[in-house]
Amino acid sequence: MTAKRIAVVAAGLSQPSSTRLLADRLADATAGALGGAEVEVFELRDYATDVTNNLLTGFPSPRLAAAIESITSADALIVVTPIFTTSYSGLFKSFIDVLDPQALTGMPVLLAATGGTERHSLAIDYAMRPLFSYLHANVVPTGVYAASGDWGNDSGLPQRIERAASELATAVGHAERRVRDPFALPEGFSPTGAFSAQ
Repeated sequence: MTAKRIAVVAAGLSQPSSTRLLADRLADATAGALGGAEVEVFELRDYATDVTNNLLTGFPSPRLAAAIESITSADALIVVTPIFTTSYSGLFKSFIDVLDPQALTGMPVLLAATGGTERHSLAIDYAMRPLFSYLHANVVPTGVYAASGDWGNDSGLPQRIERAASELATAVGHAERRVRDPFALPEGFSPTGAFSAQ
């Protein structure tokens, strides 16, 4: 049986960053829940120039194109962004903007975020979740937010990580992603050019 492949997108700007730390913890927990998985981490700070050039020209660099292909063809996706001014980072949104809007359709996705204070914990639900709903991703119910004070021993963060990872592993097990054929005709379209009656 082929091991599942998990893509992890971390939008932290510093190095090291709590965003990458949370991403690694979530990836490890998900791989454990799946009984093993191939994990590939993409730090968006390494692709910032490529993403900007893609937005300006409409074309990805070969390096960015390869990353996008790897991310969108994975069995599951974990995304982690720092929260700035009550929402996801500009780099994170810019990366989402260069994706094909259909590329994540049906993909199991775990949402996570980091911030300096617990006051921004709802950003996952009011900012990130609607974004991935628009992309038709299969977002697991539990989002994981880690404030600076959550890295202590009694914060409950390990339990939230395990719960979210278990949900993602379950979603991967039940996933039946519809693979989009870029050359397929629209549904209901006949070779004569007319749409058939539904």
